Amino acid sequence: MDTMLRKNTLTVTVSAAALAFGLTACGDMNGGAEQTPEMGEVEETTENTEGMEEEGTDGGNGDTGAMNEYFGPECEVPEGEGGYEDMPEDPVATAIAGNPALATLSDAIEQAGLAETLDSAEDITVFAPNDDAFDALPQEELDALLADQEQLSEVLNYHVVEGRPTPEELEDGTFTSLQGGEVTTSGSGEEFTVDEEAQIVCGNVPTANATVYVIDGVLTPS
Repeated sequence: MDTMLRKNTLTVTVSAAALAFGLTACGDMNGGAEQTPEMGEVEETTENTEGMEEEGTDGGNGDTGAMNEYFGPECEVPEGEGGYEDMPEDPVATAIAGNPALATLSDAIEQAGLAETLDSAEDITVFAPNDDAFDALPQEELDALLADQEQLSEVLNYHVVEGRPTPEELEDGTFTSLQGGEVTTSGSGEEFTVDEEAQIVCGNVPTANATVYVIDGVLTPS
């Protein structure tokens, strides 16, 4: 009987040890499982960070793409005197008035009473003669043009066409002007001619409601 008691005691002891080992193992497994949410949190944080980086990159590209769309050999204006980079924020007549290279055109627009009309128009393009273009006209012809409001309005309206054509659309383009006549364009790359008599010297300049192509000659309606 003593032998049987010792065997039973040994069996109970072994069983208790096995049970304790099993509980410890389960505890270790549960402890490992408790780490899973932390790993999930790390993964989620990483995903959120990547998403923020991607969003920031896209926004930066979008902002960069909206700037410096214009081209041409005469887009530079002396520092501190206003320039083409300031024009996108304003409607077209106001934008032209702020550019010193277009001072004569701005005066002509005011004298013809077209500033409000141009500023309130939607999706137009202005082939804008620069000061050199007006200076190239004989003085008597220029004075007569500026003194005749009806003729001045007709000439200026001929420089304004419907729509906002891209440089690619100027390669062989025909556009209806506000005057009623058709304005033609030709060329490629950064070299374009308007009505075969004026060159675009600064092109694709955006304003709030229009696109401006600065030209080196005053167009004559047919």
